[in-house]
Amino acid sequence: MSFGRLERREAAPPMSDINMTPLIDVMLVLLVIFIIAAPLMASALKLQLPKAEMATPGTASQQVVAISIDAEGRYFLGDEPMEPTELKARLQSLAAQRPDAELRLSADRNVPYGQVAALIDWAQAAHLNRIAFVSDKDNSPR
Repeated sequence: MSFGRLERREAAPPMSDINMTPLIDVMLVLLVIFIIAAPLMASALKLQLPKAEMATPGTASQQVVAISIDAEGRYFLGDEPMEPTELKARLQSLAAQRPDAELRLSADRNVPYGQVAALIDWAQAAHLNRIAFVSDKDNSPR
């Protein structure tokens, strides 16, 4: 009977390098989230809307078009600034494409009523008669 000796291999040395793949994956996901979220945060208009006690949140619809007037009296269609003549033309083309579109009018509380009335007149001249006024909910006690 012979006794042999089994050959022993040395154990693999511990891995001392950091695996960068998961770190890179996480960083890429964060970059994509930042790229998507950054324009949404930067494009919001700063309006001080009038307060109304019975204000209710609107419903999301595909036929809604947002029009805004900021404190300086500039017009915006969505987030795009427009001159009055350009806005009138866009309202005319919008009425031709979607006659049942609803306009959501947001006007800063410092905008003169005459400017708001002129915008309503332009919309009605384009045969856009569904106009919703946007306001903040008044939570102050009376």
